[in-house]
Amino acid sequence: MVQEVFLSIAYERSMFGGAVPVRYDERLMARYLITGVAGFIGSALAREVLAQGDQVRSLDNFSTGKRENISEIFSQIDFREGDLLGSGLVHDACRGVDYILHEAAIASVPRSVKDPLASHRANLDATVDLLIAARDAKVKRVVYAASSSAYGDTPTLPKHEDMTPNPISPYAVAKLASEYYMTSFYRCYGLETVCLRYFNIFGPRQDPDSPYSGVLAKFITQMLRGEQPTIFGDGTQSRDFTYVDNAVQANLLACKAPASEVAGRVFNIGVGQRVDLNETFRLLQKIIGYNGEVKYAPERAGDVKHSLAELTRAKRHLGYTPKIYFEEGLRRTVEWYRSVDSRPDNLGTQFSNPRAPNVDA
Repeated sequence: MVQEVFLSIAYERSMFGGAVPVRYDERLMARYLITGVAGFIGSALAREVLAQGDQVRSLDNFSTGKRENISEIFSQIDFREGDLLGSGLVHDACRGVDYILHEAAIASVPRSVKDPLASHRANLDATVDLLIAARDAKVKRVVYAASSSAYGDTPTLPKHEDMTPNPISPYAVAKLASEYYMTSFYRCYGLETVCLRYFNIFGPRQDPDSPYSGVLAKFITQMLRGEQPTIFGDGTQSRDFTYVDNAVQANLLACKAPASEVAGRVFNIGVGQRVDLNETFRLLQKIIGYNGEVKYAPERAGDVKHSLAELTRAKRHLGYTPKIYFEEGLRRTVEWYRSVDSRPDNLGTQFSNPRAPNVDA
């Protein structure tokens, strides 16, 4: 009898860079469900999962993500458009999945202060729906994009995972409550879960359009156009800015680490260095060649003053070590935004009218 062979095309990085098509036996391929795949972190995860020869299924409603973030890989993924919450799509999406990378969220402190109910529904209720579907589908492991905002304004630096949480904003409360649900589903149902507390992830494809977007995406696009960026507060507030490739690495390590080391646990994901916004502006001036100055505006409600990740637990149990530090990540990010449109006056066709930046994770 002839043995049936299942081969499919995936993409792998060649030794010369870029991606090349490679045939894989589907019986050996893992299937990942990535929620929020059209966001800048979700799309980076999808590219890396495909590059390692595995399959990607995805869910996104494009409420914050962008179709262009996945346009070049769209034909390679099993994409489902719709909401996690109340749509019924999530149970079907979880069937046959090995790992879930849960990135979908309304990731904004100011937006949660303005509309706490919407933040609660998107960031907590939808997560519980996903956990129920993952449990019923017997998914191997769920890796959750948690947030360093759980630490709030606790003055102790660096922030370590055993600290008592002190969330300030409704966003931080919802993200922390989702962590507790992750741990609960491991303890009650045996669903393996891992929470990664991101520290201010930045990088290519981060959307500067929204008034709630990350501060670096806004600074870069404004300065490339010769516009004056705004710092809310005196600029001494500091962040452990973390390039997106580090977050991608952490997610994939969290999928494969032994359950005895990681299941039901929380890990900081940062670089273990902090830089204040005034320093960040000066560094971007140098990289971009911007000759203008920054303007200052009053502090905003819910913002945290300082953040810095303690990484001992992630290094010991995940095998995580940051590969790209702040200045190199900043240079790569500026290069990408320049490549979107090399003429600053045309950047607006892709990224229009960025407003007040959100500096929280």
